[in-house]
Amino acid sequence: MTIATSPGLVTPRLRTARRATAAAFAAQGFLFAVLLTHLPQFEERHGIDDGTVTLVVLGVSLLAGVGSVVAEAPARRRGSSVALTCGLVTIVAATVVIALAPDLPVLFVGFGCYGLGVGAVDAGSNMQAVAVQRGYGRSILTSFHAWWSGAGIVGALWVALGERIGLSLPAGLLIAAAAAALLAAFARRGILPGRELPVPAGTTETISVPWRPVLLLGSAMACFYVADAGVSNWSALYLHDLLGAAAGTAALGFAAYQGAALTSRAAGDQLVRRIGAVATVRIGALVGIGGFALAVLAPNAGVAIAGFALVGLGLPVVAPLCFSAAGALAPGATDAVVARVNVFNYLGAVVGGVTVGLVGTTVDLRAGFVVPLVLAIALVVLARGFVPHTVVRRTEDAR
Repeated sequence: MTIATSPGLVTPRLRTARRATAAAFAAQGFLFAVLLTHLPQFEERHGIDDGTVTLVVLGVSLLAGVGSVVAEAPARRRGSSVALTCGLVTIVAATVVIALAPDLPVLFVGFGCYGLGVGAVDAGSNMQAVAVQRGYGRSILTSFHAWWSGAGIVGALWVALGERIGLSLPAGLLIAAAAAALLAAFARRGILPGRELPVPAGTTETISVPWRPVLLLGSAMACFYVADAGVSNWSALYLHDLLGAAAGTAALGFAAYQGAALTSRAAGDQLVRRIGAVATVRIGALVGIGGFALAVLAPNAGVAIAGFALVGLGLPVVAPLCFSAAGALAPGATDAVVARVNVFNYLGAVVGGVTVGLVGTTVDLRAGFVVPLVLAIALVVLARGFVPHTVVRRTEDAR
């Protein structure tokens, strides 16, 4: 995939930015996992049912889309570091509110704030990742998403450990918020302050972003997040309510998915260099489809967990490759393109999270997981959108 860059000029500042951006991805992934794998405990503590959880998921997804769109404006004016910092502060504070919520209205406010914040973090962290990748001059973007997945594993295991040792829901969430705050502080000290890596001196550029590849990438992003949201939001409840797993065991479905996703994303950059983005996406889609089929047909929790792991092994390379391809489309307008492609993230999250829940409430969650299974098939076709495209630009001598 073509990346506008100057190979061989990896400075200590860029290395620091890479570590800081990885920390931002980790903070988001950790809190995301902690909150979602606590869904059974939220149901018990606040006396809510799957229908209410569906509404919460819908609200968070919609507000995250708003947060991503809103993040574009400060990113264009002052740099993605502003959007990212505000988002990190918001998700940590929102987790504290959720942990201490005495009633449902406060709980809903907490999740609403979390949604706005996570949208800003999502957009800002990927803007940073694209800029750092351009500076490195080689594909490294999937490695940032691997940090997200790795932190998600830690978050899910933290929930499982808390259940085993009898840690209360508020205590577990407050400890998680403190850990995320430390990661956010580390990230804030090292992320890139500028809007973009500078355009070479002496030139001015007028860039026309080709909309067809943007829409193809956005559609692929949405299809992936249908699958991702299905596993992230509903795997714990599926294992707990339908397959009879204990609350601690139910959290392992998400952990297995993220463990496999970590492997997939850690190897993703090398795989793209060897066989190309199109083949990588198609192979990943086929593996993910097989995983969902296994989870849907699972007779017990162990088989379902294996199915979710297979989904994680195949599909999670799609999101970072979407951002990488989007960043290559318009190097002079990366922040805007990334923010807009990121909106499809939440379209998929709404479809995946809400539709799986609605079908699960109407029939059961086994039928609900057929939805991401069917939509994941579309990725086999949409993989053609990952073919490198030439940016339409006019470069003029500024002298």
